[in-house]
Amino acid sequence: MSNKIGPYSIALVSDFFCPNAGGVETHIYFLAQCLIELGHRVVVITHSYGDRKGVRYLSNGLKVYYLPFIVAYNGATLSSIIGSMPWLRKVFLRENVQIIHGHSTFSALAHESLMIGGLMGLRTVFTDHSLFGFADASAILTNTLVLQYSLINVDQIICVSYTSKENTVLRGKLDPNKVSTIPNAIETCLFTPDCNQFFNNPTTIIFLGRLVYRKGADLLCDIIPKVCSRHPTVRFIVGGDGPKRIELEEMLEKYNLHERVVILGMLPHNQVKRVLNQGQIFINTSLTEAFCMSIVEAASCGLHVVSTRVGGVPEVLPVDEFISLEEPVPDDLVEALLKSVERREKGLLMDPNIKHEAVSKMYNWPDVAERTQVIYKKAIESESPGRLDRLKGYYDQGIGFGILYIIVAIIIIFWLTILDMFDSPAKNRAKQSDKNQ
Repeated sequence: MSNKIGPYSIALVSDFFCPNAGGVETHIYFLAQCLIELGHRVVVITHSYGDRKGVRYLSNGLKVYYLPFIVAYNGATLSSIIGSMPWLRKVFLRENVQIIHGHSTFSALAHESLMIGGLMGLRTVFTDHSLFGFADASAILTNTLVLQYSLINVDQIICVSYTSKENTVLRGKLDPNKVSTIPNAIETCLFTPDCNQFFNNPTTIIFLGRLVYRKGADLLCDIIPKVCSRHPTVRFIVGGDGPKRIELEEMLEKYNLHERVVILGMLPHNQVKRVLNQGQIFINTSLTEAFCMSIVEAASCGLHVVSTRVGGVPEVLPVDEFISLEEPVPDDLVEALLKSVERREKGLLMDPNIKHEAVSKMYNWPDVAERTQVIYKKAIESESPGRLDRLKGYYDQGIGFGILYIIVAIIIIFWLTILDMFDSPAKNRAKQSDKNQ
């Protein structure tokens, strides 16, 4: 194998991207920026957001295709295969894409792109950002329909933690040798401490996240009144929105905590640092989490983190100095918060600037991009299955859904052949080459 890496032409594909805000969106944006700095050619493919349609260039020079696909549920597009195939094929050929990198198990567009691109002979990589169970109906359906069949023919797979890797391998019945672990990162220069507020503000506990069951909003509703009843001055700031916000507001009304708990609602990403700088302790109540970028952002701002011991969270930060971990039990989390408050009042928490410097060395996007391009090299140099082998791969997973995937793949192959007759890949490459010159 050659030691030289790239440059490659890469398409990052997901239903979740700017202007939407979230962990996957942030990951794709900064990964793309660092890959461009490494010399690769990168485009992002996503669905349209309101009036944001067509081709756009972001301020960092990143080219984004906002394709006119129908959004079905929670930001994910309606899977149509035939409807999206001509669009995706045209973009792949127009940009001379070599590697398709799909993001998020929840993204139908990512899985469609991997299937269509693979049948076009392009190399495919997938990053899984989530953890799922094995017992409930939605998890079984997701594991079988999405992971087990969609990823069987993907060249390389990336997970954001070792726990996530084990989870993905088991759920998708995948070869662990083609699954790698590369953690998330943050732009630490955007998350810096404010020592004046850290030391002079009253003791403040911050929560930032979606107010949904999976993020532990029910735990938060139970924890806040217990902490407030046992400590006379501690206050809470809650950022985020969701269906559980009503229950949170009812709790404030019931215990008369409006003067000690501030609910900010949904925050734009550029306001997160401002909110984090107002506190000294960050609480994460997630019930499942593959990595959790919010606790890294909080630690980078100098806050001590108290978190549930779930998923990949124990891998993220050093225990005790940076983070206190407890089981997702309200009383245990209350005790952990009160101990952290006591440490803060005695001046025993780590200096915010020292913590920020340590986090900056642990997590940075250039390192993530360099490790990701090694995965691209593996994908390019590995033996990718041909069309017949891909059909066999679906069949080997089980005759039920296997037949469904084989039928869909045959339809895609048929239409790819028809389109190639009238709009040949060679002609597209020639047009793009003339345009670049």
